[in-house]
Amino acid sequence: MLKKHELEYVKSHLDFWDKLSEQEIALLERNITKVSYNKGLNLNSTNSECLGVLLIKSGELRVYILSEDGREITLYRLVPTDVCVLSASCMIKSITFDVHIDAEIDTDAYLINIAAFSKLSTQSVYVENFTYKKTIERFSNIMQAMEQILFMRFDKRLAMFLLNEMKKTNSTELHITQEQIAKYIGSAREVVSRMLKVFQTEGIIEQTRGAIHIINKEKLLNFI
Repeated sequence: MLKKHELEYVKSHLDFWDKLSEQEIALLERNITKVSYNKGLNLNSTNSECLGVLLIKSGELRVYILSEDGREITLYRLVPTDVCVLSASCMIKSITFDVHIDAEIDTDAYLINIAAFSKLSTQSVYVENFTYKKTIERFSNIMQAMEQILFMRFDKRLAMFLLNEMKKTNSTELHITQEQIAKYIGSAREVVSRMLKVFQTEGIIEQTRGAIHIINKEKLLNFI
């Protein structure tokens, strides 16, 4: 059983909580556990059991699929306060593709047992609506990711990614590798490397081992 302050955190991010009966709340409380995932761990894959619903407390998870040639295509990333229902995709019949989830950094989260959450979904329209609302929100992210890969020029995709990372970290120094960028934007490391060299030649960035320094944001914005 979670501590009181932990339950308050979970409750504040599940908008159906106050709509549940006392029995349903008791069931939910008994089936929420605190979990920790080390950086690089694969939480969910083709061969793993259905995980359950995740609420991120700290850290970051990456949700992705594999292309036919085995390339990783990042769909979206999960940060603190995000709820992941695709980790419980086995109970959503409309999802027919395999979802992979990796811990990008050490991550703490709260996990709702899949059996308990599935039962609540059949009993409560509020839980069911919450599940489909979160699923629709994530499919919007997925469509945006696929649209960028299919229709957006690569230099624009890369520029948008760097700008978003700069905004996210509130820093012009991005501690990220070329291989990570390739995974995030659905490309090959060699392609990323070539375009970063172009950006560097044009005085937009500087590269050091394991880091990219944005030195001219205005020029980078010209690619958008």
